[in-house]
Amino acid sequence: MSTVPPPIDPNRPSAARIYDAFLGGTHNFAADRAVAARAAELLPEIPSIARANRAFLQRAVRYATRRGIRQFLDLGSGIPTERNVHEVAREEAPDATVVYVDRDPTAVLYSRHMLDGDDQTAILQSDLRDPAAILDTPEARDLLDLSRPVGVLMVAVLHFLPDGPDLDAALLGYREATAPGSLLAISHATSSSDPQLTDRLAELYSRTGTPLVLRDAARVSRFFDGWTMVEPGLVHGPRWRPDDPVTGAEGFLTLAGVAER
Repeated sequence: MSTVPPPIDPNRPSAARIYDAFLGGTHNFAADRAVAARAAELLPEIPSIARANRAFLQRAVRYATRRGIRQFLDLGSGIPTERNVHEVAREEAPDATVVYVDRDPTAVLYSRHMLDGDDQTAILQSDLRDPAAILDTPEARDLLDLSRPVGVLMVAVLHFLPDGPDLDAALLGYREATAPGSLLAISHATSSSDPQLTDRLAELYSRTGTPLVLRDAARVSRFFDGWTMVEPGLVHGPRWRPDDPVTGAEGFLTLAGVAER
């Protein structure tokens, strides 16, 4: 499997830049904003869904630091935005280290700019389906001690990867590489109750060259095979240990959960 990332092409929408547009970011091009606008026409709640997903990431990181985890591997980290993993982690643990990984060149470019001079973080341009290559980089070896628990984050990324042996082997590889006490956090897009809407969203992303693979709870649960789910299990994203009471979470079309090694 090739892990050579594509060059930046402003005329071809990218999942990372579309997500940045949903979050109100500025690191995107007209082609990305056009897809984001069309997605919002189909599903007006989609910017709120993106923000709720980001909030889940932050809650998962806080949960991990309170469990004593001081190192994170953020796979599919995306374009930097407000309150990134290292910023949230250091509110609880100033010594926390983070290795960010993304295949998208725009995400890597802006991450390098943001992280310049921060020796407790690194950004790698790589495909998460090659855990051996990622974990064997000098940056990962310097910042991650795999004999101690690691917080492995796969937030809003697996729904851009098709099922297959490469993905299955990668998930197994991360599990086997991490020490007992490690945590795995996943969020994943799921189907709506309106099959026509789901099909239109999937078709929209397919035309960008970034397929959107919507999976149900049973399929997402398989990504946690070999891990032990922590309460409340796999739920709609806003319902995972919310800071405040939530209503209507089922409409957010994401599933989220955290599990322990």
